[in-house]
Amino acid sequence: MSDVTEAPDLTEESDEATDTPAPYVEPAPESPYDLPGSWYVVHSYSGYENKVKVNLETRVKSMHLEDKIFDVVIPMEDVVEFKGGKKVTVQRKKFPGYILCRLYLDDDAWYAVRNTPGVTGFVGSGTKPTPLSRREVERILGVRKDEIEKEKPRFKPAWEVGETVRVVTGPFADFNGIVEDINVDQSKVRVLVDIFGRETPVELSFDQILKF
Repeated sequence: MSDVTEAPDLTEESDEATDTPAPYVEPAPESPYDLPGSWYVVHSYSGYENKVKVNLETRVKSMHLEDKIFDVVIPMEDVVEFKGGKKVTVQRKKFPGYILCRLYLDDDAWYAVRNTPGVTGFVGSGTKPTPLSRREVERILGVRKDEIEKEKPRFKPAWEVGETVRVVTGPFADFNGIVEDINVDQSKVRVLVDIFGRETPVELSFDQILKF
């Protein structure tokens, strides 16, 4: 009898090897363009966008068009303003007088939208509404993702070039000046201040001046 022990078969993978999970692949951000239907721009009376949205959503339910008209959106954006010398972030409509609708466009959907009180018509060439492209949809609505960094608020100056303002802090406090240039990216403004009868350009922060 031989003392040689038969070598075990090592060709099969161990349980640990077979149970090793596949590398995690992060899912691509969801684009509103890929949702059912197409996005159309609808024109409404400026200042009545919220009322039109409510009216249209009510009509969709009463006419049982939930399978054709999916979404009514008023694009908004954060805008930074200075009020009383303090920085305040407020929400403003990106496109006053316009709303976006995601729908399958047929006669029923067209009729429901077009005859909603406050709607003046679809945006498009001729009599046929034109759907937004992927690039337009994603530029307006963004790409939905929980981890994505929110777009920074856009600053809306309370003053314009050529307008008179008052300096409220710093060495030139209580001086009046004329806005010569506005740098939104750096939150700086160049003001022509009258110093001893001579206009002198002074660079100031947004929070250092108030509308005169």
